[in-house]
Amino acid sequence: MSASPKSTGSPALDRIVERLSTTADPKRRYEYVLWLAKKLQPFPEELRTDEHKVKGCVSQVYVVGELQNGTLHWQGDSDAAITKGLLALLIEGLEGLTPAQAAGMDPAFIAATGLQASLTPSRANGFLNILKLMQAQARALAG
Repeated sequence: MSASPKSTGSPALDRIVERLSTTADPKRRYEYVLWLAKKLQPFPEELRTDEHKVKGCVSQVYVVGELQNGTLHWQGDSDAAITKGLLALLIEGLEGLTPAQAAGMDPAFIAATGLQASLTPSRANGFLNILKLMQAQARALAG
């Protein structure tokens, strides 16, 4: 078993990465991701716009960041269960960060989760694209 990855800068994301990286069974990882998906709040229909849509995802994925009192708050949705879980993982992990913290996050934590071993290449790429859009929104909100 590899050593725990370095901190992402988000205690919530560190906990998720730790949990996933110490789970040897890919099926258990998937179950956790699906459980996270179920925790997402309903996504407002009026936010399903091109501006909030993740490009380069096979499934329909939307994510919206908002700045409240200097910290980020996220909401999102996807029409695919696993993708929705990956989105939920990122929403939970980046919730409450400052725009600078979110924008500067190293995507290396994705590898530490061990998820990409059981994700299709298009899903793994989609996961990264969701993070990239969230980081772009964080930078825009910081500006």
